[in-house]
Amino acid sequence: MATGTRKAQRERTRENLLDAAMMCLVEYGYAGTTTQRVQERVGVSRGALLHHFGSKAELFVAAIHHIADKRLESIRDLAVEVDDQPDALRRVIQAIAHSQTGPPFQAAMELWTAARTDPELLEALRPAERKLGRAMRDIFYKAADFDDPETARITFESLVAMMRGLEMTRIMRRDETLADEVIDLWIEKMITPVQF
Repeated sequence: MATGTRKAQRERTRENLLDAAMMCLVEYGYAGTTTQRVQERVGVSRGALLHHFGSKAELFVAAIHHIADKRLESIRDLAVEVDDQPDALRRVIQAIAHSQTGPPFQAAMELWTAARTDPELLEALRPAERKLGRAMRDIFYKAADFDDPETARITFESLVAMMRGLEMTRIMRRDETLADEVIDLWIEKMITPVQF
């Protein structure tokens, strides 16, 4: 029983370290996220952090997958709720939009920016982002049910690009409702003529 408790504690500590890394990325950016900040945020010793992650690079690789998994979980949870409902596509679009906001997405943006000039980080980032992209695309295609695969691909890619741009520019806007209005207009112009 003690072994099970210790294992659960180690898993909780690891999860807490990954959550702390994500929040440090949001608060301090990639350059300002240090292993010391992460361990202090969790309240663990340097040795405890090194037990789980032998280096900053190892921590970031694990954080990349952790962040992508959180975003994917969010999309899947919301998509399951809307399956086979009359407004399923609109609600899936809203779920995808939700996944492109908040701390997990903001941390991902920090990693994407850093990966632009860091080939090792880029290589670590690609598999997690591709997995997430495939899952989002599959959920969207299932709800959209387009006849033409090329139209489906372009529609999905334009949706994701627009949502990422909306979140990246959020800090510059004063109107908090603008993003929702833009998404509603996109649905009206891109989806309504095809689907509804």
